[in-house]
Amino acid sequence: MLRKKWLISILGTIIVMGLLVACGSEEELVKVRLAMDWYPNANHAGLFVAEQKGYFADEKLEVDFYTPADPSTVNQTVAAGSDDFGINYQPDLLMARAQGVSVVSIAALVQHPLNSVQTLKASGITRPGELVGKKVGYPGIPLNEPLLDTMLKADGVEGGLDEVELVNVGWTLAEALINESVDACIGCYFSHESFLIENQGHPVNIMRMEEWGVPDFYELVLVTSEKTLDERPELAQRLVRALMRGYADAAANPDAAVDILLAGTKAEVDEAIERPGVQVIAPLWTDGGPVGWQTSEKWTNFADWMHTNGLVEKPIDASAAFTNRFVEEAQK
Repeated sequence: MLRKKWLISILGTIIVMGLLVACGSEEELVKVRLAMDWYPNANHAGLFVAEQKGYFADEKLEVDFYTPADPSTVNQTVAAGSDDFGINYQPDLLMARAQGVSVVSIAALVQHPLNSVQTLKASGITRPGELVGKKVGYPGIPLNEPLLDTMLKADGVEGGLDEVELVNVGWTLAEALINESVDACIGCYFSHESFLIENQGHPVNIMRMEEWGVPDFYELVLVTSEKTLDERPELAQRLVRALMRGYADAAANPDAAVDILLAGTKAEVDEAIERPGVQVIAPLWTDGGPVGWQTSEKWTNFADWMHTNGLVEKPIDASAAFTNRFVEEAQK
């Protein structure tokens, strides 16, 4: 009888210990919110790949990535803690920091600007200097004004912006160019508007900013708050590791990445734009190093340009605006 009780006790202990081990190995998923810069498009292919291939799950993350009602507030909502992470633009992050918004870039997702000046091929306008006396449509975003001014002056137009007529066409950039209400557009992405316009039978010329005097900059960066970096750095590490895998896969097989993007967004995405779009974006995910890599030179040069052009009142400490620590760790 005593032996039987002893065996039952031992078996019970083994079962309990087994359950405890099993529970301990099942680490709970951590839910995080990630606000995107815009509606889903080829830029976000790596995000959808990381989700579909289980890279977030591998890091015990449940990532809610979504388009906010006002994408221009991403830096503010991340700093306030409403969102854990965000995808935003390097110029916007620098302007936010200049205003005391405590956000930091933890990875560069697109290594070069996608914003460009575009003209119809039929116009014969192929360089900024040929825009003198012409109408240039833009979406009303102030940043585009010094960008165009710099491009014009780089091509010998001393008067810069004063030598063209800027027309605020909102987000009807493609339509304005096609119907020739403007001669060129800035704020037109060569990964999006160029294909939107060409798909309607109008080939375009593209003038890339970094080829005409504008310091090279990161189109999209992954941002989080200084508070998250101080209190939950492991969360940032896990997200960066998963996204690096997702974007590396997308860069290696862009067509497959678009398939995943289309499956994940259903009717929200125009395949006729995003499939060719991803082909021009994919090289920009890895250009200059591993996915996510950032350089002091690029941050400092663009921050100085912003100050020189009056976009910020005081010089910006660009070194505090970004970190490579998570990208470096993810490579180990």
